[in-house]
Amino acid sequence: MNGLRTRWIAALGLAVFVLVGCSTSSNVYTASKLENAQLRTQIGFLQSQGAAAPPGAAVRSALIPGQTTPSREEELWVIAKYDDGGAGQGVATADGDIPGIGSLFARLSDRQTPVPVPLRHTDVKADIAGYIATVNVTQQFHNPFNSKIEAVYVFPLPPNAAINEFVMTVGDRKIRGILRERAEAERIYQVAKSQGYVASLLIQDRPNIFTQSVANIEPGREIDVDIKYFHTLAYEDGWYTWHFPMVVGPRFNPPDAGGGGIGAVVRGAYGASGQKTEVQYLKPTERSGHDIGLAVHLDAGVKVEQLDVPSHRTDTHVDGATADVKLAADDSLPNKDFVLRYRVAGDRIKAGALAMRDATGGYFSLMLFPPDAQSHLPRKPIELVYVLDCSGSMEGQPIAQAKAAIRTALAKMRPDDTFQIIKFSNDAQLMSDRPLAASPRNVANALRYLDQPYGGGGTMMMEGIRKALDAPRDESRLRFVCFLTDGYIGNEADILREIHGRLGSSRIFSFGVGSSVNRYLLDHMAKMGRGAVAYLALNQRPEPVMDAFVERISHPALTDVNVEWNGVRVTDVSPAELPDLFVGRPVILTGKFSGDGVANIRVKGSAGGEVQEINVPLNLDTPGPAANPALRPVWARAKIAELADRGTWDTAPDLLTQIKSLALEHGLMSAYTAFIAVDATRQTEGAFGTQVAVPVPTPDGVRYDTTVAPK
Repeated sequence: MNGLRTRWIAALGLAVFVLVGCSTSSNVYTASKLENAQLRTQIGFLQSQGAAAPPGAAVRSALIPGQTTPSREEELWVIAKYDDGGAGQGVATADGDIPGIGSLFARLSDRQTPVPVPLRHTDVKADIAGYIATVNVTQQFHNPFNSKIEAVYVFPLPPNAAINEFVMTVGDRKIRGILRERAEAERIYQVAKSQGYVASLLIQDRPNIFTQSVANIEPGREIDVDIKYFHTLAYEDGWYTWHFPMVVGPRFNPPDAGGGGIGAVVRGAYGASGQKTEVQYLKPTERSGHDIGLAVHLDAGVKVEQLDVPSHRTDTHVDGATADVKLAADDSLPNKDFVLRYRVAGDRIKAGALAMRDATGGYFSLMLFPPDAQSHLPRKPIELVYVLDCSGSMEGQPIAQAKAAIRTALAKMRPDDTFQIIKFSNDAQLMSDRPLAASPRNVANALRYLDQPYGGGGTMMMEGIRKALDAPRDESRLRFVCFLTDGYIGNEADILREIHGRLGSSRIFSFGVGSSVNRYLLDHMAKMGRGAVAYLALNQRPEPVMDAFVERISHPALTDVNVEWNGVRVTDVSPAELPDLFVGRPVILTGKFSGDGVANIRVKGSAGGEVQEINVPLNLDTPGPAANPALRPVWARAKIAELADRGTWDTAPDLLTQIKSLALEHGLMSAYTAFIAVDATRQTEGAFGTQVAVPVPTPDGVRYDTTVAPK
């Protein structure tokens, strides 16, 4: 058969014969929807029967009914039937996935610097068009030891990353990962590992933290893991931002959070945290050989007026509407997030809209902006509640930045505004038992309060949430609760649930302070709190960030927002409930549509008692999926995120079913699906490998002695 490959799969006793069509040039084995019903049914039956391929069993196979000769890029799955004779042996397989940069865990004997690790290099390539990025990540694993190992790698990705492609490369063979329900993928991986096959399993621990396990890496062998994902870019005050996380920050897990958190331990202390997922950190005097290369190609469509990379040193070339940015070779240590910002020519974008169709339907993405400036509208008195994280992870430069930000905001308040300051670490303390007028005397007292000693210790954010949202308030003022934190906690779902139950009429603005903050938590606190999020790097002046924040909340936001679709048939719009729009801070809507032509969408809201309108044209006559291929996974990822947020406070059992169905239908990673890949061509020698962790550096600006190894 020209251009066809075969694979034999035995997972927990499952035996199937796979007929794979593939390009002779790419040599990548793929999985298609043709196999879903037959393979899934057979997996369930054989697993329930405990069937196993008898030694020497022969295989008879037939094409799936209705199929004839496969095309070069087509793949068919064929269920195997056993005979008494012949030769062959069942092999557990399926393909696995995913991305990242972060932490690889292993059980290693204690070594002096440098520390050898199985993760040698990470290569990142991003293409940005419009406000959607396509990112390819390659992790290069190798085994520097003299026996087989199993590498377990914990790494971060952007919280809105739609991960839909994974390829494991072993030698000259490329095995494309397939998606399964998580429990099923984990069972297949364990069987393949125990039988000596090289296998890779990817699971999601948080929407921005993943664990990838690679089994049976032989001494001296190399294995590459390639991941592809799409995501939308943030937009703020005329600037687009592309962000790539490089390290998981050390999380604090409250005593009542159980074992489902993210543990932070010293190198070699495997299992010491008691958490299901665990990250090991290098000492400040240690260094692994893992480094990172990163390149970004930008096609903005219009002239790039300004481009900035505040986080790293880069080689940058801008040419009109395009730009190429490459990470400098002397700044390749993966211990802080990479942040690229750019501003385009012309007036501020009023709205952005994209659409595409494929065999599953039409998908759109709509970026909504409020009216330009609201300074002509009356400025009403406001109440500001500053919630300052004083835990051990903030000690030093992060808390100095947070305090400077609060000082800047206090100086911008008017005497008829009120404020409150809350500090939290092991517990939470209020500066006053009631909101204080922003008089010169009270502001001076607040500045002295900020400079008092702070506690350090754990990040009991729940106490800060309760104090902030339950504190006495002035009902005549709109309350803005401002959290300044790195978000290094392991109980994000508990925090979001508490916000949902206590929010009332408050708005939450979250400020991520640090080099590698927990963007998932901070983004979703602001989203659930009907506010906005901003990030303050350690080397960034806090004044511009806080000036923009005070200006933004000093004038009415666009509230009571609704959308008139004007004849366009739309379904499954996410977010289902539109948040307020703040000046310079758009909201991205995604959804499904049917119909043709140009839709004239109208967005209405209220600002200062005045009705405001935004008109957005959306061209539905798009040529097909090639126009904007990312829109379908971006929509599905946003829908999954919305259902997951709802799941923090709604216990309806159908939410889990909806998330799994969406993820499987669109081939996306989720908390309930996983990628699994197995190289079934050969069994490795010897018993399955020792589990090896690759520790990661403590994030830039975070103190090892107050987070990983507190005294």
